[in-house]
Amino acid sequence: MGLMPVLLLLLSSFSFHAVGAQHLDGLLLNGNFEISPLKHKLNKTVIIGKHSLPNWTIHGHVEYVSGGPQPGGMFFPVPHGVHAVRLGNEATISQNITVKPGSVYSLTFSATRTCAQDEVLRVSVPPLSGDLPIQTLYSSSGADTYAWGFRATGATAQVIFHNIGVQEDPACGPLLDVVAIKELFPPMPTRDNLVKNGDFEEGPHVFKNSTSGILLPPKQLDNISPLPGWIIESLKAVRFIDSAHFSVPFGQYAVELVAGRECAIAQIIRTVRNTFYNLTFVVGDAKNGCHGSMLLEAFAGSATVKVPFESHGKSTGYKTASLKFLATGDRTRLTFYSSYYHTDNTGSLCGPVLDQVRVYPLQM
Repeated sequence: MGLMPVLLLLLSSFSFHAVGAQHLDGLLLNGNFEISPLKHKLNKTVIIGKHSLPNWTIHGHVEYVSGGPQPGGMFFPVPHGVHAVRLGNEATISQNITVKPGSVYSLTFSATRTCAQDEVLRVSVPPLSGDLPIQTLYSSSGADTYAWGFRATGATAQVIFHNIGVQEDPACGPLLDVVAIKELFPPMPTRDNLVKNGDFEEGPHVFKNSTSGILLPPKQLDNISPLPGWIIESLKAVRFIDSAHFSVPFGQYAVELVAGRECAIAQIIRTVRNTFYNLTFVVGDAKNGCHGSMLLEAFAGSATVKVPFESHGKSTGYKTASLKFLATGDRTRLTFYSSYYHTDNTGSLCGPVLDQVRVYPLQM
């Protein structure tokens, strides 16, 4: 047996093992698209036949491409391997996976636009769907990695990626590089901390070779968020970062607020009316070259605090902040956002890091 068939067999067995396990946390079958269609199923780069891409079903104009310079002067960024798929006008790719009914899952995938400024990638697991506007580029690598959450309604879930746009060039559309899934276990509040997942340790699958973090798209509700417990209620994404590639104040994960006031994260906690509480949290920088005078604003009901932080982009420390507030009802909304916009040395959007969010009642 030659070297290439052995490599393809290993890739296939790795994906099957990751997805076939009881607790899903890994690539979908051929989730990195490194198992190619047969040569006679390709017309140059266009895939012929809806079952010709191994483990996937395709509809419409779908191309199987390699990363790097392309004819006509274009460049396709493929940071997680060699190959990717490009979804042309109204094209889709899909895969059925076995899941646990009622469980919450997060998809992690790398996507970028290739032509138009207004390209949109629709991600769906029926009956849920979400549209990701990918015109904003957050990383300097040319491709961003996103996470999107869903709750399984049956034992089988159909994961669908759909280019809903129609361009003059039918081949134009988003580039999809790699797809993984992870079952999430939403933490519960405790007597010592009323915030769910306040340390951000429960979150989407993170690729080991990903150095740009995971973008949590806007308008994500807390019950199906890829960051359990938290609402992404802003116009722009929030970045989920890991300690292997960024500076994280505590634990393995934190969030970076990368788009000023357009980037907010929130949670609604249970409180007792007319009771005083204390909100504490940690602010730092990600050690990613993001420098300048940062200002993180936190809200708890009608109370607010502004926390200045001078960042040199080298993670020289972090700041602990607190806010005393009076609950006026049985629910209190916590909200965090960055007051200013920041970019790193490459021009990529960045901002302050948030970690260790805690709320507890005060003994008066």
